Amino acid sequence: MPRKLPARPNLEFLKNQAKELLPELQRRDPASRLADAQHTVAREYGFVNWAALKAHVEAVSPFTGTWIANRSKSTPHPDNPYSGATLRFEVSGDIVTIADVVVDAAGRETRGTNRLDADGAEHPSEYGYVVTATWLGSRVLDAVVTRDGRVEGRVTYEVSPDGKTLTLSTGAHTSVFERS
Repeated sequence: MPRKLPARPNLEFLKNQAKELLPELQRRDPASRLADAQHTVAREYGFVNWAALKAHVEAVSPFTGTWIANRSKSTPHPDNPYSGATLRFEVSGDIVTIADVVVDAAGRETRGTNRLDADGAEHPSEYGYVVTATWLGSRVLDAVVTRDGRVEGRVTYEVSPDGKTLTLSTGAHTSVFERS
């Protein structure tokens, strides 16, 4: 009987399962490679191969993956005139991890990681902020940042129905990203 995937499976977790399985496969057959371990993991979950498992995970969790900013389609905030940005989303249940790489107008690169607990509850954050993130369907995630009971900011992340575009909206400003 196949293993059961969680409601919002995490591709990085599955990749790590394959990496952990590889030494065992190599003990049985020294010619085994990571692709063989990935295939084995996919079969354990009832998929014909790794590509089918990956496609399923990305379909179930449309946010998962790497997104590249399309500046020509974006209207970023004037205080954040980035020349490029990449977002990497990982989703595991209601935990959303967003790793970002932003290149500013001067060409300087900054990296950051944010974790959102998309359970609709308030979660204290650094510097006295409270973040409340909520799923508004399978393709929309809303995050509200408050401080001392006042809304300091709101961002809505929305994946297009075809899964190719991610739009970040913060009121009048939007950033459009395309799947890498």
